[in-house]
Amino acid sequence: MRRTKRYPVQEANSLWQVYKTVPFLKVIKNFIVIQIARYTPILGMKNWLYRTFLRMEVGEKAAVALMVMMDIMFPEMIKIGKNSVIGYNTTILAHEYLIKEYRLGEVHIGDNVMVGANTTILPGVIIGDGATVSAGTLVHKDVPPGAFVGGNPMQIIKLKEEIEENEHAQTE
Repeated sequence: MRRTKRYPVQEANSLWQVYKTVPFLKVIKNFIVIQIARYTPILGMKNWLYRTFLRMEVGEKAAVALMVMMDIMFPEMIKIGKNSVIGYNTTILAHEYLIKEYRLGEVHIGDNVMVGANTTILPGVIIGDGATVSAGTLVHKDVPPGAFVGGNPMQIIKLKEEIEENEHAQTE
C-alpha cells in the first residue's frame, strides 16, 4: 500500500475544492517554475529552480530530463537522490484528487536511480537506491533498492540479487 494520507470531502468531487487544499497563488507560481524547468536544458539551473522555488530536495548531480512534469500542487513532497536520472516526459505526483477524497503522499527517489522516459510515479512511493524503472512504467508501489522494474501495472523484473548473480556469471 502506498503511503498516502486521505482527506475526505463533502459536496462536489475533490478537484472542485482544490483551492481549499492549496493556495491559488502557490499553484500559479509552481506552474510557471515547472514550465520553465520542463524546457530548460541546463541541468544545474533546473535543479536550482526546483530547490529554490519549489522547495524540493534534489541531490547533487541529479539529472531531470526535458518535459518532466513535477506535481504542480505539492512539489515540496518530492525528493530525488544524488546522481539519479529522471527520464523524458516522466510525471511525478504527490497528490490524487478523487471523487470523495483527496490523498497526499511523499515520493522518495533514492540515489543512483534510473527512471525511464514516459514513466508515471504515483504519490506515496519509495524508489530504492540503485533501482532501474523501465520506460513507460506506472510506479504504483515501492521499488526495492537495486531492483529492475517495469510495466503497467509495474512488476519486478529482476531483484538486485539476481542482477548481481548475472553480472558475476558473465565475468567468469
